[in-house]
Amino acid sequence: MACCGNCFCCQCCCRERETRTPEELTILGEIRDEEDEILPRKDYESLDYDRCISEPYVEVLEGMNNKKAKKYEAVRWMMVFAIGVTVGLVGLFVDFFVRLFTKIKFTLVGDSVEKCSDKGCLSLSLLELLAFNLTFIFIASVLVLIEPVAAGSGIPEIKSYLNGVKVPGIVRLRTFLCKATGVLFSVAGGLFVGKEGPMIHSGAIVGAGLPQFQSITFKRINFDFPYFRSDRDKRDFVSAGAAAGVAAAFGAPIGGTLFSLEEGSSFWNQALTWKVLFCSMSATFTLNFFRSGINFNKWGSFQLPGLLNFGEFKCADGDKNCHLWTAVDLAFFVLMGVVGGLLGALFNCINKSLAKYRIRHIHPKAKFIRVLESLLVTMVTTVVIFAASMLLGECRDLSSPTTHNGTLASTDDINSTIRSFFCPNKTYNDMATLFFNPQEAAIHQLFHQDGTFSPVTLSVFFLLYFLLSCWTYGVSVPSGLFVPSLLCGAAFGRLVANILKVKLGMDLYSGTFALIGAAAFLGGVVRMTISLTVILIESTNEITYGLPIMITLMVAKWTGDFFNKGIYDIHVELKGVPLLEWETEVEMDKLTASDIMEPNLTYVYPHTRVQSLVSILRTTVYHAFPVVTENRKNEQDFMKGNILISNNIRFKKSSVVSRAGEQRRRCQSMKSYPSSELRNVCDEQSAVVEPSEEGEDLLQQMLERRHAPYPNLYPDQSPSEEWTMEERFRPLTFHGLILRSQLVNLLIRGVCYAENQSSATQPRLSYAEMTEDYPRFPDIHDLDLALLNPRMIVDVTPYMNPCPYTVSPNTRISQVFNLFRTMGLRHLPVVNAIGEIVGIITRHNLTHEFLVAKLRQHYITI
Repeated sequence: MACCGNCFCCQCCCRERETRTPEELTILGEIRDEEDEILPRKDYESLDYDRCISEPYVEVLEGMNNKKAKKYEAVRWMMVFAIGVTVGLVGLFVDFFVRLFTKIKFTLVGDSVEKCSDKGCLSLSLLELLAFNLTFIFIASVLVLIEPVAAGSGIPEIKSYLNGVKVPGIVRLRTFLCKATGVLFSVAGGLFVGKEGPMIHSGAIVGAGLPQFQSITFKRINFDFPYFRSDRDKRDFVSAGAAAGVAAAFGAPIGGTLFSLEEGSSFWNQALTWKVLFCSMSATFTLNFFRSGINFNKWGSFQLPGLLNFGEFKCADGDKNCHLWTAVDLAFFVLMGVVGGLLGALFNCINKSLAKYRIRHIHPKAKFIRVLESLLVTMVTTVVIFAASMLLGECRDLSSPTTHNGTLASTDDINSTIRSFFCPNKTYNDMATLFFNPQEAAIHQLFHQDGTFSPVTLSVFFLLYFLLSCWTYGVSVPSGLFVPSLLCGAAFGRLVANILKVKLGMDLYSGTFALIGAAAFLGGVVRMTISLTVILIESTNEITYGLPIMITLMVAKWTGDFFNKGIYDIHVELKGVPLLEWETEVEMDKLTASDIMEPNLTYVYPHTRVQSLVSILRTTVYHAFPVVTENRKNEQDFMKGNILISNNIRFKKSSVVSRAGEQRRRCQSMKSYPSSELRNVCDEQSAVVEPSEEGEDLLQQMLERRHAPYPNLYPDQSPSEEWTMEERFRPLTFHGLILRSQLVNLLIRGVCYAENQSSATQPRLSYAEMTEDYPRFPDIHDLDLALLNPRMIVDVTPYMNPCPYTVSPNTRISQVFNLFRTMGLRHLPVVNAIGEIVGIITRHNLTHEFLVAKLRQHYITI
């Protein structure tokens, strides 16, 4: 048994082997057991933060003057303010109903327990508690069935979105409704979850949707508002909304701004910082204004800054021997950081194993199985806390608590949360005081009540909360992880304080150790440093805690990182999201752009026939296409063996093979085209390109048959049967990039000209028409092919991006990575010194797994 336990710990807690896609495993020749195989990576689409400097966009810039620019900026500031106010109101809504439902539940169950303690009918009290909790959780689970993306905290998804990945459905209005409504039932249902994480997700959705003035879920919400129709603007507003969510949850506007910077956005600028901070301030003071007015009937007093308030840490008046912390305490804080990092790593490891089990064995089954799992977790949690309070709680004298630790609230407010369940008169149950109260009240008890809880109670509470919150995070309900982690850590810190007081006789402030324990455990789980430090300082309103909190979080992060990643990064990996870290490893600079790029290109010409565009769009899944010309003037230079040119011949050879196969697939696809003229064209091409026999060299077959690997689509040229091998590998001069959505838009709107006409006769689209359908652009399958003339020609040059960021094939990976990440790119063409495009780099080419595979392949080649 000891051996098995050690094996489990090694497999669970130690850093797991790097995960790779099946293609990369094929490169390396490695085979994994089915149990260790990485979950399949999905084909996530990237957002495009880079502006497309097309002619319609240039026309908008030319029509812009200082007055219009100031108007545009004023509208942006109004949107930022509206997002902050809305997020504050959402937090007010969630907080109000959580408090209402929790008060009703605990009042009725508490009265039942008081009565049944004498009559011996505690089973009825347990049934009442189960009825409340199961009903609330059932509602929350059904809401997640309506919109599965609403499950969990939403922070991994928002982190992915701000990193540049488009996660389907993550910022939709339906997701917001299910998230905001579901989380209040999850918290009121007694699960060990918090509402802070879902508040961040809800704020991000408000930021994404409010400036659009339209909804995909509710079609009638569609106002004519032409501003902010781009991924660039949307991601800035999502950054502001996520920061406002943090600010509303903790009353920490600066911490929210830093959270959006540290955990989310892959790019930043001074203007965005100011807007995000303003949005966070708006959310904090909106929530503070209404909560203070409703709870204290003092409108404008601003006494409750956030949903979670830690209270004020201060010594009693006149107690000169009291101190919040000393330099000697720092040594214990460092040790607590190490233990917090270890506990956080264990928590993440267990939760990762549970998440893998759910993905493999629960999610593939019928949806109601997820509801049953949520109800099972609720039932077990309810029974455990009821039994622990009844059997393991210690009855303590009411006179034992002291007011050594002052709080912002009065002593009567704290004592009102003391529960005397299952205990005689003038005593109280310390375990029930923690379990039968809202989580915020339990945190206040651990931070500000001195001498309330026995070491046994704190140990049992920590163990139960650790295991049950680890099991809960991942079930199909909206759930946050901040508050459960704070409660676990606060119990751990109070336990350390009790031991130091009793065993070593130290005179210390127990609330400080509870706060440091909470920071240590939370830091060990989420691995946040800068933003979490500021959030905790703002929540405590005590700047002197800055140094110990920062040291504790750094130690906890370093310790946890030795074993595994943070909980949010783990769930990002499990979802298969191609997240880009802050920087690459130094060893990766042994690779260059030519080592990781995709050399097999599907491209279009500046003037391309409709038949080819339709074929390309129907037979590929690429989201952007290089616009090129085949420059036959460089044939002689090509034959000279110039290094800059000849080094790229290997890329062109593989590209020819790819394009030949691509052409055959297109012809098969275009058989269904309603135009008989296009069917004849495909038949003619099929007659030239016969399917290759298995095992034969496709490239050699093409050269022997004198087949043009890609049809020349210029209206005044045609493929020549006399083309030599060098002509078939002739350079592709790069002119720009055009997106799939832009090509489909041009086809749907009939932007083309006849073969016997000039391209000047082609209709022109404005920038507003090009972005009218954002963010849901039409698909090629929505196109009515019967309305198209396949011989018509489309001039794509006015709508392409003629000046995208590019890199040289010899650029080192660190430079490529930094350019791609900091500029928020979606596609990065690789262009050599004479303007030839030799490949393209996307987000998937820069993931850690892909780079590791390429690096090992590089070593094998050497």
